[in-house]
Amino acid sequence: MEHSSEASAVVRFNDWLAVRMTVLFGSIWCVYAFTVFSLIPMVAPGWQNTLLYISNAIQLIALPALAVGSAILARSSEARADADHAALVEILDDVRQELMELRSLTSGIAANQAQDATGGTTMNVSADTFIAVDNIAPDASGQR
Repeated sequence: MEHSSEASAVVRFNDWLAVRMTVLFGSIWCVYAFTVFSLIPMVAPGWQNTLLYISNAIQLIALPALAVGSAILARSSEARADADHAALVEILDDVRQELMELRSLTSGIAANQAQDATGGTTMNVSADTFIAVDNIAPDASGQR
């Protein structure tokens, strides 16, 4: 059991380091540093071979670190997307349930229709409210 906690600590450290390196190499400050680094041979041409070696070493280290860091960041993005999807499905289920309840509450409205004295149809929405459905006043063109 103790061995697995040590391994998980190493994995957590490796993940943390890969993400930090990805963020570092993806920053504008790294661009500035590498720009200055690439201009050094213009000032000190004798350092060109040493700087070329250092540049190659940085590339050999940075490429795998960027790949691992990107994979780790993609995993956390996928986990967030899964959590968002689960929350949205739950909200959709709640909306569907509320819609079913609303339909059951409003299904009796059509049954409460009655003819008023003028022959039009009214709907009893509540105990105090009646809506005339058929007796709509014509507009200026004579249409209802």
